[in-house]
Amino acid sequence: MLNIESVTKKYHNGREEVLAVDNVSLLCNEGDYLAIVGHSGAGKSTLLHIMGGLDLPTRGKVLFKGTDVYRLRDSNLSLWRSQTVGFVFQFYHLIEELNVLENVAIASFLRGERKSSLKRAQELLEYLGIAKRKNFFPSQLSGGERQKVAFARALINDPQVLLCDEPTGNLDKDSQNVVVGLLEQLNTEQRKTVIIVTHNLELAQKAKRIVNIKEGQIGS
Repeated sequence: MLNIESVTKKYHNGREEVLAVDNVSLLCNEGDYLAIVGHSGAGKSTLLHIMGGLDLPTRGKVLFKGTDVYRLRDSNLSLWRSQTVGFVFQFYHLIEELNVLENVAIASFLRGERKSSLKRAQELLEYLGIAKRKNFFPSQLSGGERQKVAFARALINDPQVLLCDEPTGNLDKDSQNVVVGLLEQLNTEQRKTVIIVTHNLELAQKAKRIVNIKEGQIGS
């Protein structure tokens, strides 16, 4: 489904060249639940962003069902990303001026589907058990509630792939347990392909497959 072929990513910090991802190849099958683990600075978040069409690799290919996504025109890449991939980030990235329902629906608002977007957002909030907070603003929510809203927003366009960057990084133990269960639920009940990067070994061990990344390279 998602095939990473010999991907390398280099950055320049002044005169210094930083090799963030070093010749990585990785195959993710449909319905997979993959955890990428490694220490801070190992390159796992960079790799996740490349997989999701957010960060152009220096070399290599990202193939989705045989299509090299970085050979698409910018407009088509943006469309692919919005229709195929759902992102969940460590720091939620919710819009403080919008309420919960609007935060979830906004990605579909941009496609001109306001009425159906609000209906879909309501359904997702009910599915995630947070519908009673739909008129609240992010500042009125707990960390666990904010992360549930972030998951609902990631699911609004019914993506095939869910990419999660440290989804439990800012949560207390109880909220971490909620996210652990939620990821399993999305993978088994909704058949989402789930790929996470995490320091949380308890979360990683719930995945079907774990890969380690060190100094930008996949190891055993």
